[in-house]
Amino acid sequence: MADRATINVVILGLSFMFIFTAFNTAGMIEETVIQSVQEEGKFDGGSGYISLAIIYTVFAMANWGAPSVVSVCGPRNSMVIGAVMYCLFIAVFIYPMVWALYVGSVLLGLGASILWTGEGSYLTLNSTPETIGRNSGLFWALQTSSFLFGNVFVWQEFTGKEIIDPKTRIQVYVSLLVVSCVGTLMLFTLRNKKPGDSASLNVNSENDVETKEGPLQAFKRSIQLFKTREMLLLGICFAYTGLELNFYSGVYGTCIGNTKAFGDEAKSLIGISGAFLGAGEIIGGAAFGLSGKLANRHGRDPIILLGFLVHTTAYYLIYINLPQSSPITEIVTDASYYPVLIQSNKYVAVLCGFLLGLGDACYNTQVYSILGSLFSEDSAASAFALFFFTQSLTAAAGFFYSTYLILQWQLLIVAVFCVAGTLAFFEVEWKTSRPSKEGYTQIN
Repeated sequence: MADRATINVVILGLSFMFIFTAFNTAGMIEETVIQSVQEEGKFDGGSGYISLAIIYTVFAMANWGAPSVVSVCGPRNSMVIGAVMYCLFIAVFIYPMVWALYVGSVLLGLGASILWTGEGSYLTLNSTPETIGRNSGLFWALQTSSFLFGNVFVWQEFTGKEIIDPKTRIQVYVSLLVVSCVGTLMLFTLRNKKPGDSASLNVNSENDVETKEGPLQAFKRSIQLFKTREMLLLGICFAYTGLELNFYSGVYGTCIGNTKAFGDEAKSLIGISGAFLGAGEIIGGAAFGLSGKLANRHGRDPIILLGFLVHTTAYYLIYINLPQSSPITEIVTDASYYPVLIQSNKYVAVLCGFLLGLGDACYNTQVYSILGSLFSEDSAASAFALFFFTQSLTAAAGFFYSTYLILQWQLLIVAVFCVAGTLAFFEVEWKTSRPSKEGYTQIN
């Protein structure tokens, strides 16, 4: 029978699956829905791209204060507060107003920082050095299954529709709101581990952390942690996860939808590719979770190397398969504008979606794992906050430049950071796996 800690990780993953089935779906169709509302002569001045930029910018800045909130409220209560913000943002689209969209974007950015920092801290509390890899993979597989469900939902609801009418919009967003609320309520079922369970990476109980460290101390700890050599090196890898997040969640679908060679299937291929991306995330998370003992024996480097090979392969295939002007929606995608190197193939496009998801699972599960084991005890919340700060900041930058740069330059940026981030991760992993020789220890 599974112990309390494992049950907690499963419930945590299922809660995030519901919350992000709603949010990922809402975010993916946000610009399309806004354009449809504007076709009705309403919502003048609203923009889905500006909304996303606000979300990730606020998310990045708020991560500096998130450890203080987690320190005061505890991981579970912090996640509940953050999840409520997600529900409010989704509710905005039932009867959309410009001011509510941007206020909701700010609130979501604040809530996201609290939610994810609390999640990292709670995962650490319920893990040991032997189970952190398994738990990270298990959580990631459950959470990212939201991509699969959300994209299938969009494909079913929007097939054959160029304009999203008010009835369809309300029906979709009410359904998403209910799903998000279910995930939020599930967070209340999370419990502390029983005293008989194996010791966690955090030697203090949740209540101990709350009473031992105040918000000011948590903020100072984040500043000190940011200056360490390990965190500076890992920051390069964090930055890459943000850029590839922007690419697969915001750019790649646009590229597919703007490729004329796909004909009438172009728009529906966005949902199919997204579903395969979700399949890659699920398979990767599940595989790395089940191979936790193998990762403990051979280290995290082989999984990161797999992610590097998978992503670089995907970038090359995307480069030769899709038109270079396809990310720029203002320009008509035509053979006369930056022609493709091969005849665009829809099966290659879907395959690349799967590879992007699988590679993303490689990097994120191992980032979770190394943060949970290296930055244990009181510093866990600060470490995860710095991860999400760097990731969301580069994602926001990516959403900004993605409307101006053609595909080859965007691929060059993510490829350069892929190489640099992978090498930086190898450096930290190699040194931290030899503490007796290099003098590295867990950072408290």
